[in-house]
Amino acid sequence: MKLDAVPFTSSSLTQTLSESALQENTESHLSTVIVEQVKECPKKQGSAIGVFATTFVTIFLAEIGDKTQLSTLLMSAESHSPWIVFLGSGAALITTSLIGVLLGSWVSKRLNPKTLDRSTGFMLLFISLTLFWDVFHG
Repeated sequence: MKLDAVPFTSSSLTQTLSESALQENTESHLSTVIVEQVKECPKKQGSAIGVFATTFVTIFLAEIGDKTQLSTLLMSAESHSPWIVFLGSGAALITTSLIGVLLGSWVSKRLNPKTLDRSTGFMLLFISLTLFWDVFHG
């Protein structure tokens, strides 16, 4: 449960505050209550067009010349049925993207965005280091 999602009401605190204030008054005759207003955290959300464009350009550039595209090219050349190969490869890419989106949505509901950013950074760093290790020692 998020603390900033709960509306602040003073009615529930009044009874507790008055009881504790009475105890404080009998013990030290001096008490101070500090109530701070909870600031809303700005969420990182772009426009739908911006998110779509970023996703499209990133995936499009990543897939150009990728082994998926090359294997699709070879399957299309061998089968002489380019539209069937196109439909099959398109369905496969949509399915893998759907799995990624659903998994990302599930993870984002369970992890703090800061933790998610850090773990993503560590995973990418680990992948980079293992690739460098393979290049220099493999």
